[in-house]
Amino acid sequence: MRTRLSICLVGLTLALCGTGCGRRAQGKLIGVSLLTRGHVFYREMEAALRETAAKHGFRLIVDAGEWDLAKHQAQIENYIVQRADAIIVCPADSRGIGPAIEKANQAGIPVFTADIQALGGRVVSHVASDNVAGGRLAAQYLARVLGEKGNVAIIDQPFVKSVIDRVAGFEEEMKRHPGIRIVAKPNGDGVRDRAMKTMEDLLQSGQKFQGLFGINDDSALGALAALEAAGRKDIVIVGFDAIPEARNAILRGSALKADVVQNPRRIGEITVETIARYFRGEQVPAFIPVDVELIDAASLAAGARRLFARLPHRRVPRPGW
Repeated sequence: MRTRLSICLVGLTLALCGTGCGRRAQGKLIGVSLLTRGHVFYREMEAALRETAAKHGFRLIVDAGEWDLAKHQAQIENYIVQRADAIIVCPADSRGIGPAIEKANQAGIPVFTADIQALGGRVVSHVASDNVAGGRLAAQYLARVLGEKGNVAIIDQPFVKSVIDRVAGFEEEMKRHPGIRIVAKPNGDGVRDRAMKTMEDLLQSGQKFQGLFGINDDSALGALAALEAAGRKDIVIVGFDAIPEARNAILRGSALKADVVQNPRRIGEITVETIARYFRGEQVPAFIPVDVELIDAASLAAGARRLFARLPHRRVPRPGW
């Protein structure tokens, strides 16, 4: 009798857990609202988020705002409805995302930001490239190749905190090079077609400048397309992200001469690892910077030589051997 009762109790427990305990068994649920899936940076970050989440048994819901604040807001509200255990957001508008984050705060859901910082609401931890340092590297390179004199322009995107930091680092560094002036800072919205039009407008304005900082590679490549269409070879461009297309443009000797390299996979890995630490009850830093570096044709060629040297080489037999 006791055995039958025990079996019944176990069965009842399992039945109840079919709805109430399934979430615990499947692991924590994390909602992710990326800036976009149209950029290789975010595709690499998403891959790392998914791989690292799988190691911890976390489930992910991954969406993209595609540069639309309203989409980010709707996605966060959906994660709240689904009772996510944590939220990751890479907002298109650093200040505008604040009210949506506050809703998650009120629901008791911890929020983390990756790549792009939020300027509103309570965020547990922000994981991103050291964008100020990246801006400095871009400025140092331009100052060097321009011989410490001349005019430079910036194709900006002033609504995203990571870009604000890049431009701040760039401007701060340029103050150390008194022979160089920043003469224009138009908004290219961080997308290629708009950046191309912005560069066309700059060229038609008659403003003289010899260097350009594109705040991401879409900005740099859009500007490059405008320069090449106009047959201009007198302006040096530095980009930010070092996506494969930008690396190829550097190697073919285009006006895009250098690029600041980020590590989106590392950002994705660290973000999920930070959430795992938070779930374990550990204290996590409010900001975790990820190092950046600058590449040009020389460093890309050197990297290719090092890679080739590590590959196994076999002697090719001559005919008759």
